[in-house]
Order: sequence, then C-alpha cells, then structure tokens
Amino acid sequence: MAFGAPKRTQKVVPQKPPKGHFFFAGRTFERVQWWKRTNLRTLYIYIIILILTNTANGFDGSMMNGLQALTYWQEFFDHPKGAILGLFNASMSLGSLIGLFFTPYLIDWQGRRIGVVIGCLIMLLAVGLQSGAQNFGMFVAARIIIGFGDTIVLGSAPLLIAEIAHPQDRAVLVTLSGASYHSGAFIASWVTYGTLQIQSDWSWRLPSLLQAICTVVIVVMIWFMPESPRWLINKDQHEKALHVFAKYHGEGDELDEFVQLEYAEVKAAIELDKTTGQTSWKDFLSTKGNRKRIGIITAIGFFSQWSGNGLISYYLSTIMKNVGITNPQTVLGINGGMKTEALVINFVFAFLTDKLGRRPLYMLSTVGTFVIFNIWTIISARFAIDPTNQLGYAFVAMTFLYGVFYDFKSGLMANYTTEILPYGLRAKGFTWLNFCVTLALFFNQYINAIALDALAWKYYIFYCVFLAFEVAIIYFYIVETRYTPMEEIAKFFDGDDAVDVGEIATADVKEKGIVVTEHKHVEVAAREP
Repeated sequence: MAFGAPKRTQKVVPQKPPKGHFFFAGRTFERVQWWKRTNLRTLYIYIIILILTNTANGFDGSMMNGLQALTYWQEFFDHPKGAILGLFNASMSLGSLIGLFFTPYLIDWQGRRIGVVIGCLIMLLAVGLQSGAQNFGMFVAARIIIGFGDTIVLGSAPLLIAEIAHPQDRAVLVTLSGASYHSGAFIASWVTYGTLQIQSDWSWRLPSLLQAICTVVIVVMIWFMPESPRWLINKDQHEKALHVFAKYHGEGDELDEFVQLEYAEVKAAIELDKTTGQTSWKDFLSTKGNRKRIGIITAIGFFSQWSGNGLISYYLSTIMKNVGITNPQTVLGINGGMKTEALVINFVFAFLTDKLGRRPLYMLSTVGTFVIFNIWTIISARFAIDPTNQLGYAFVAMTFLYGVFYDFKSGLMANYTTEILPYGLRAKGFTWLNFCVTLALFFNQYINAIALDALAWKYYIFYCVFLAFEVAIIYFYIVETRYTPMEEIAKFFDGDDAVDVGEIATADVKEKGIVVTEHKHVEVAAREP
C-alpha cells in the first residue's frame, strides 16, 4: 500500500462550525431546514431510494448465510461444504470483480443514473435465474450475474448521492448509504428465519425472488432523479448543472449566493482536474497526496472484510457448530439478532459522522474489534479442549459485542472514499475501493470455507494478527475531514499544492455582481498523526 513513512507534522485540521451553521467556500452559512423546502425534501426522498441500492446489496450478500441453515436448500444442493460451499458463497463476488472492469468508464461516459439503471436490469435478470435454479451450475451462474450487475449499481449510486446532496448533509447521507447494507442483511436474515417453516423448496426460492423488490423500486424511480451536476459540468453542460443546484439547493433561485458559490466551486475544481490532467489511473501514483489517497482507500477496502467479520457474515452456521450450537432455528435467530443490532448501530452512528469525526470512529471500531476477536478466539480454543463446558453462550455474547464495535465504522467507507477523491479520479478511485472489498470478499467466501474445514478455531489467529496491523495503519494514516466540503478536502492531502477553489469560486461570483457575505471561518494548525 502506497503510504510513505508516517510523520508527525503541522497540519491544517477541520474546525467545528458554530451551532446551526456549516462551512462552504471558506464561509459560514446557516443550516437550512430541508423538511421545510419542497425541492430539497423531494431530493432527499430520491436519495433514500438510491440508498436502497445498498439495501438490495445487503439482501443479496447476506442471504447465503441464511440459506445454509435451511434444510431444503442443503438437501437440494447435496449438503455442500469446503470448496463447493466456498464457490456458492464466492460466486457473487466473482461476478463483481468482472463488472469492475467496466464500471468507471460507463459512469464517467454515460452518467451516474445510467449506471444505476443498467446494473439494476442485469440484477433483475439474475434474480429470475436464481429463483428458478435447477442445479448447482444454474444457481452459481445466477449469483455471478447478480454480482456483475450489483457492482455497477454500487459504483454509481453512492457517487450520485454524494454529488447531488446538499453539502450540509452530504456526510450523513453517504454514510447512511454505506450503512444501509445492514438493512438488507436484516431483511434477509428474518426472511430466511420465516421461510424455515415452509416445507418445500420455496423455503429458499422465495428469499431468492424477494431480492428483486428494492431493485424494481429503483428502476421505476431513477428517471425522476437529477443527474449529478458534477458530471454535467465535466461534460460542459453548465446550464443544466446550475439548474440542478438551483432547483434542489436553492429552491429554484439561480442567483442565490450559496447556489452560485457551490456551482462556481465545483466548476473550478473540475476545471483544475482537466488542466492538471488528474483523470487517469496512473495519476493515483503521480503525487504524494494521491498516493496517500489510494493507500488509504486500499487499506480500508481490505480492512472492511478482513477484520474477521467474513466468518460471521458467511459462515455463521459453521462457527456456531464449532462451539456446539447446531439447531437451525437457534442459528437463524442469532443471525437475525446480529443483523438487527447492526442495523441499529449503523444508522445511529451515520448521524454522528460529523459530530464524532472519521478518525475517532475508525480507531474505536478497530481497537474494539481487535480486543473482542482475541477473546472470541480464546473462548473457541477453550471449547475445543473441553466441549462439555458452557462457553458457547459466552461465544455468542462476544459475537454480538464484536458486531457492535465493527458496526461503528462500517457505514463510513463510502463517505470517506467519495469525499477524499477529486472529481477526475472519483469514479476510478471508488471502483478501486470496490475492487479491494470484492477481492477480500472473494477470499473470505471461498478460502474461509476451506480453512475452517481444515483448521477450525486455529484459523481465527490469522485475523487476530491482521487486526493488530489494522490498528497501526488506522492510527498513523487516517486523515480527519469532517465539516469540510468535498471540493475543499484536497488541502488535507495536497498541502501547499492544493488550490483554494473556495477563493476562486468567491472571485467568480463577485465578478457576476452577486454580493458575497464575508463571514469567513479560519482553520488552525494542529499536531496530528
């Protein structure tokens, strides 16, 4: 990972705005009450629908955990285990890896909305194939196609959310998008718990079919949503971009001071990208700031899946069996309870993203999971020595506590990645994040099955060591970015090389004869790791 040596240097760090205000273009603005603004309220309804893309992903990705506990699924596919079970679980990630080769070029070429549409249509086709699967090959093929469509959707929707949201709420909304995975996982866990009672193959075919619900809603509603004004500016469709900003952030007033500043700042940032040529894959390595960006993105992508959570997310039946818990209803109940806990924690902490900050949340989560996972491993080892003890209950308790700490950060990844990347590299950088996540997932879903079969609890030691490594990387390299507009975050990575697009935007707006208030905020230097 391209980090460079850790240093303690004087850095400009974000300052908290006055209560009821937010910063933009180096100025302080009063927060708007979105629920009182018709167009902004409509925009946020659209964003909630876009958030359903990750709900669908959570359902698709987590459903396999529940299916493995269903008797009819096990019998239909002849009780898969080891490498065969790994392929069942990993097939969706394999499809995602294939889709990643096309995603950034598609959404930069045709726009974020078209990416969502194409991905959703592919997923709907695959849902039909999975629901009607007649054999192992058909089921796995359907999962591969679902992954292919899903990666296009997930490469498009978070970018669209980040690029149409009002700056005052962007961090919360994009974090909610990342957190919504757990809403889909929650639904999948309880659906499979309920279909356990169905005495036929519909116990697993029905959950497969229900994957389509969120996707259908998205396909219907996407046509009413605005395209990303940043994409429009990049395509030299400036009037359309200004119209989007004015309609949704200024209730139709194109001469509104904030609307003009926002449009001017985004235009300046995108023109800077074009001038410097920072738009290709090689540019991730061309500057110190970009190398740090891609290093951090690579790290948090792998960390999101290599923190031991993959064992719980995809092999809960296996790890519970290793501590003596074998009843399908009990396992599905634990699965449902964990998904419920994850849903609550993720959504609560999404609203605290700016209040608590990115670094503290990442540190609290990573240190907490490191401590709990080590206790979890010790309990598993003790049970292996003496299976007559009652440590299975403690193991379940630690599993839930692990989930609490892990879920502090799990919604942050999409928000942090989209905000630290300049527009010219955003689609490619977000695709790289998804590549790292998917590659780690593929490892989890395929290799974990083989390793658990061979090593049982001893395999957990790998994750104990890797979590210690995570703590060090998070401490030394995660940069705090809260309270800062997307186009201005470059100053935290590029230092003296960063261009103050806020000042450029202010000068541009003044040239148009629009009065700009002079309520500036000042950021101070502080010593940060």
